[in-house]
Amino acid sequence: MQAYKLKGKVDDAGNLLITEAVKLPPGDVEVIVLQTVELVASSTDSKTESQLETPKRKSRVKAFQGLFENAPPVPPDFDPDQAKWEYLKEKHNL
Repeated sequence: MQAYKLKGKVDDAGNLLITEAVKLPPGDVEVIVLQTVELVASSTDSKTESQLETPKRKSRVKAFQGLFENAPPVPPDFDPDQAKWEYLKEKHNL
C-alpha cells in the first residue's frame, strides 16, 4: 500500500475537499483524516479543576514508583534537545 499526504478542507456541509491535484491511478483508496488543531492562547485562570491535578505516573519498577509519583510536572515549553545541549556544554566546558 502506498501512502500520500494531501491537504484538504471540510466544508460547511461536512464534505471533504482535497485542495491540491492528485496523481493517482483510478481505484479504491483508504482515507485517514488528521485534523489540524489551532492552539488558542488562554489565560491560566480558565483552567478547569481536572487540568490542575497532576496525573499519576506509574512505573513497573518498584524502586522508581515514589520518584515518578512525586516528580514535578514538566513545563509545557520544555525542550529536551536544548536541555541535552546545556548539559553537554557544562560537562565538557564548552
